[in-house]
Amino acid sequence: MMLGSSGKLLFRKGELLLVKIVANGNEIQILKSDTDYISLTDIAKYSNPDDPRIVVSNWMSNYSTIDFLSVWESINNPNFNRMEFHTVRSKTGRLVMTPKRWIEDLNGIGITSKPGRYGGTYAHSDIAFEFASWISPEFKLYIIQDYQRLKQEESYKNQIEWQTNRYISKLNYSIHTDAIKEHLITPELTPNQIRYTYANEADMLNTALYGMTAKEFKRRYPNKEGNLRDNSTIEQLLIMNNLQAINAEMNKQNVPMAVRLRELNRIAREQQEILINSNQKALQDLKKLQ
Repeated sequence: MMLGSSGKLLFRKGELLLVKIVANGNEIQILKSDTDYISLTDIAKYSNPDDPRIVVSNWMSNYSTIDFLSVWESINNPNFNRMEFHTVRSKTGRLVMTPKRWIEDLNGIGITSKPGRYGGTYAHSDIAFEFASWISPEFKLYIIQDYQRLKQEESYKNQIEWQTNRYISKLNYSIHTDAIKEHLITPELTPNQIRYTYANEADMLNTALYGMTAKEFKRRYPNKEGNLRDNSTIEQLLIMNNLQAINAEMNKQNVPMAVRLRELNRIAREQQEILINSNQKALQDLKKLQ
């Protein structure tokens, strides 16, 4: 992942742990597993480098703050404990609210705590910006500036990866169509029959991976732009690349379509499970290191 000159990456034993942005010279950690979450602990160090936890606690112990947090949770969290919030809000005397209490007693998800060397209190960017504004409006603007840069680069990286896989898929499709031309297209076929043969093979691949043909996709999702493969994930395009190459080889061996469809579907499901498990393991390993 490429970052600008102000961005940094943290590694341990070759694994990516966190992304850091730099706001006017102040390093602020972002969760790599969910870059929507920004470190409140690091933001609080701008106000009190020695004891940032007390800054976070003081901010959360304002009624205006918990009112804002409750609105955010009500919009984004269906499991937010509104009854407990109303109990807390209606109590007389000094309000004392901490991240732990918000998470455990009110079932909040806008704020989270991470243990360990790179741990601390993190909050969704909506909340983190509100906290930063409470500390310093100027500092908040610096945070927003570098955070937006990070998100733009993240979006650009994902777009490049998708485009690369789409391009590879098109290259592999030429291998696939060449195999059809060599082994399935015979001189006695009419132009309509030739077009049908190519379309039939493409539909077989789509059915093996997506469980539907191109026409079925358009019928189910009439408002989506592009075709079925244009709406694919990077993982699906990767699997399609593999299926096209495998199908080309099976065409060379004159394997019947029914057999190919069954085998390609098996391979697609197997590869999808491998990719899902690999992604989950990567996230679990990341959480263990945080």
